[in-house]
Amino acid sequence: MTLGLRPGDHVLAIPTHPDDETLGAGGTIARLTGEGVQVHVLAVTCCHRPRWGTASTTGQRAEEFEAACDVLGVSGRAIAWLDTEQARNVHDHLPELIRLIEDGSELSLNVLRPAALLIPADGAVHQEHQLVHRAAYAAARPGGAARHCPRTVLGFDGPEDRAWSAQAGPRTVLVDITASATAKDKALNCYSSQLRDPAHPRSLERIRAIDTATGAGIGADRAEAFTPYRMAW
Repeated sequence: MTLGLRPGDHVLAIPTHPDDETLGAGGTIARLTGEGVQVHVLAVTCCHRPRWGTASTTGQRAEEFEAACDVLGVSGRAIAWLDTEQARNVHDHLPELIRLIEDGSELSLNVLRPAALLIPADGAVHQEHQLVHRAAYAAARPGGAARHCPRTVLGFDGPEDRAWSAQAGPRTVLVDITASATAKDKALNCYSSQLRDPAHPRSLERIRAIDTATGAGIGADRAEAFTPYRMAW
């Protein structure tokens, strides 16, 4: 049982953008779905920002997201804010985002009632990742019968966070993804508009190197690291 999860359990992953779920937790997601766990992905925001990286449209990003989710075996998937005011200014809509994660759609805590929640880790390089971390962390707080409380809450980060973050908390939960690494690589290749040249942290070569270094800590070929915020069985 990976992370204490059983076949039929539900997991909700909340990446900030389409691709973050694969960059930070793609191998773990593929491992879980291969074990019969139902993984759902709610990407928060996607909008056209031509000044960053390779030019891509939100339609292309959505198609890449769908293709990657198919490769990873994801069940429900959605992009909450696509080219909206909220997508462009997440910092102005944090209360709305908390409500969205709590019970604002079919892919929310109170509706899906997942056993585990995967969220952006604290100390992220990108400001929007920090904001989504705050919202998801708040949504997962204990609240009695009125609010579903996942028994496991883990934070995942991206390759830029591993390369350039002075505030990252300890990533002490390591998941062996050796058997699911091929699926992660295939899903990463779905995001052709978001991958970078080999010198960049968000290149296939550097992502594999990060996974390999993480795997060395547990004697595995490749692994992914998470920050534990709640782990209860």
